[in-house]
Amino acid sequence: MALILSIETGTDICSVALSQGGELMALRESDEGRDHAKKLAVFVDELLRETGVQPSDLDAIAVGKGPGSYTGLRIGVSFAKGMCYALGIPLIAIGSLDALTEVAREDFEAGIVDIEDDTWERAMLCPMVDARRMEVYAQVFDVEGRAQSDVVAEVVDNMSFATWRLSGNEFVIFGNGAAKCKEVLTDATLINVSPSARGLVRLAEEAYNAGRFEDIAYFEPFYLKDFIVTTSKKRLL
Repeated sequence: MALILSIETGTDICSVALSQGGELMALRESDEGRDHAKKLAVFVDELLRETGVQPSDLDAIAVGKGPGSYTGLRIGVSFAKGMCYALGIPLIAIGSLDALTEVAREDFEAGIVDIEDDTWERAMLCPMVDARRMEVYAQVFDVEGRAQSDVVAEVVDNMSFATWRLSGNEFVIFGNGAAKCKEVLTDATLINVSPSARGLVRLAEEAYNAGRFEDIAYFEPFYLKDFIVTTSKKRLL
């Protein structure tokens, strides 16, 4: 019955969850822009105060490792590593697309996703994280949350994910990169599912029980693409 703090900051949403034994206890999140550096510590403090949990009570910290926003991932991972080091507890890293798929599965279980049961059972799930323009970070899963493809940085056109779209099963897209793809992937089913730390809860508990921990000193986020520094076009003087 591990007590785990989960952090997801790989998109515009800053989200923190507290769970015990794989069950969500409390959640804080905001989609009001990328000011994660200001909100993350505040959210953690609010959750601990709300639940009466002391930092020393925590068994582990879980973090969404990406792919996603370079800056957002750096903030979340740095914060998680700092807490783990200070408290002497393990770090758990969960793929952000795996976690996003868990949110979709939970929403279906709760009756939030408007898809018929028999259609869902055969569906292929494709979480998408926005990578600017018509590019997304994506991966295909079955409805049990098992990966059916590698993580890709996909520039979406009408041939993208053709194998899965032509399989005869519903191809379901979601996440903050999915809406812009619907006009191109006209045969896909778009559902409203957003990244959230609650998607890490069950996966983090499984990882904790299996002893799948990261090296706090050397762990880095999964960026998928190299960060490219560009020169600002704004005049400084």
